[in-house]
Amino acid sequence: MAARPLISVFSLTGDKVGDTTLPSVMTAPLRPDIVQFVHTNMNKNHRQAYSVNIHAGKKAVATSWGTGRAVARIPRVGGSGTSRSGQGAFGNMCRGGRMFAPTKTWRKWHRKINITQKRYAVCSALAASAIPALVMSRGHVIDEVPEIPLVLENAIESAKKTSQAKDILIACGAGPDIERAANSKTLRAGKGKMRNRRYTVRRGPLIIFSANDGIEKAFRNLPGVELCCVERLNLLQLAPGGHMGRFCIWSQAALEQLEVIYGADGKSIPSPTMVNADLARIINSDEVQSVLNPKKDAPRTYEPKRNPLKNLDALEKLDPYAAEARRSAGRREQAAISSKDERAKARRANFEKFKKQGEEYYTQVSTQGTVCENGFVIE
Repeated sequence: MAARPLISVFSLTGDKVGDTTLPSVMTAPLRPDIVQFVHTNMNKNHRQAYSVNIHAGKKAVATSWGTGRAVARIPRVGGSGTSRSGQGAFGNMCRGGRMFAPTKTWRKWHRKINITQKRYAVCSALAASAIPALVMSRGHVIDEVPEIPLVLENAIESAKKTSQAKDILIACGAGPDIERAANSKTLRAGKGKMRNRRYTVRRGPLIIFSANDGIEKAFRNLPGVELCCVERLNLLQLAPGGHMGRFCIWSQAALEQLEVIYGADGKSIPSPTMVNADLARIINSDEVQSVLNPKKDAPRTYEPKRNPLKNLDALEKLDPYAAEARRSAGRREQAAISSKDERAKARRANFEKFKKQGEEYYTQVSTQGTVCENGFVIE
């Protein structure tokens, strides 16, 4: 929240001409959850009821054939000689039938909102408009604006020409923001082009005045620029889309009027739940630490019980000799396994050796000899 006691007042040429006090409503707590909730419900209150024709899909003359004809019991169009004869009617699954759950005009379109909640949301939106970081996070270009909130002298309420209004905004550093809004004007996608919503444009600065001496006619033709009387502040304008931080340009009279509207005899300003939100600083302060109970020791922890029949370390604590005997048995078992592997390896080597000798002998005896080359003679 803003915490400056004084705010500068600028002339229409951008020069500082005086100071004014910061209204107390500008220090209200920021509650984006309440702002979003109230904005969502307020935005539903300007909808127009719609529904389909109550006779749509029900104009056909059709009756059900009943059971016993091996067809569904949906109503069917009578007559003969056309493809329409015998077709299903009325049902939402039928061609030319009604829709499922036809929309009605007596739907709950509007929402009632607690007046206290609406006032809380407006206070939060006003407080957020005085924080430059939140204003920039909404997308406003305020690099050349000398101070936020921007307050101009009361002569702005007497402006009557759009050219004069544009010069005023450029002089006070709001020129880039209105240029951003003007450059964003594009054709709407979809059927809204046919429904008096042909263009979309980004939101520019919000001009808040106290008396309309021509200011509305001067600023209303600038793309994205909106106007609002300080006595009729609207959350839909202060927090478009439910996002706080609208770039507001105040007349001095309008800003001073806030202290009357939200003063001692006016609307109440919500108080923050915590004056100091730095929780770590509060907890570690000497005042809190001095009355706290001393730090408690952590409870003693015990190792889980281990089964000596499965765990050698647990067995060694109970009977070192039994543990050593089990280790010896394990070593003997490992030695037996290794010797078995060596014997198997030796047998495999002998087998390969004898197999090779057998293959060589078979090759030798299978060779065609020359014993009977000159006849068979026994000597």
